[in-house]
Amino acid sequence: MLEQVDLGKKLPEKKYWGEIKSWQVRLRNESLRLFNEKRMALAVFEGWDSAGKGGSIKRVTETLDPRGFNVSTFGAPAGAEAKHHHLWRFWKALAQQGQLAIFDRSHYGRVLVERVEGFCTEQEWKRAYREINEFEWQLVNFGTVVVKFWLHIDQDEQLRRFKARELDPFRSYKLTEEDWRNRAKWDRYYEAVEEMLEKTSTTWAPWTVVEANDKYHARVKVVQTLTKALETAG
Repeated sequence: MLEQVDLGKKLPEKKYWGEIKSWQVRLRNESLRLFNEKRMALAVFEGWDSAGKGGSIKRVTETLDPRGFNVSTFGAPAGAEAKHHHLWRFWKALAQQGQLAIFDRSHYGRVLVERVEGFCTEQEWKRAYREINEFEWQLVNFGTVVVKFWLHIDQDEQLRRFKARELDPFRSYKLTEEDWRNRAKWDRYYEAVEEMLEKTSTTWAPWTVVEANDKYHARVKVVQTLTKALETAG
């Protein structure tokens, strides 16, 4: 599936500013309607390290009313989280009525990092595909709009961004030894991503693969896709 993604897609900067503002206006209108009608939505962001999840989330939220969304970031489960079912902490972070919940990393960690790094057994991550699909079906059946993004870049672009972060005093903190270790396991993560997309892209909660080598194209596609999903659901 990922081999078919056209990472050469680009959006000129001059065109970007007009498009992103136009889609942000429409998204703000949909967010206000979500709030007034007391409906709920969930936007899931997954992707390669340095693929632009944070930048995309910023473009989603920067024009929204703060009352209308919440952003949750997830790492490896620890403490009480590790003693519960792997979906327990995600139930707790879901949107309240009238809100858009945004997951920066998500319940897909079980079939990605936890699978590759051996933080769970093979039986556990294989069982998680069904559990995740059922989790999302329950959300949709309750009236929640679920939109899922995989931000996709190639290895060369990731390396370029890693090196740029190293030289940037404002962003160097975002680059860790763990990022380099994960990069060394690219092939294993690639296999896990492919299987995740195949087994959890459902009719009720499909994946959107975002061509993210060009950040301008990626940010517009994310805001546009989320906006259209909310408009269609409404």
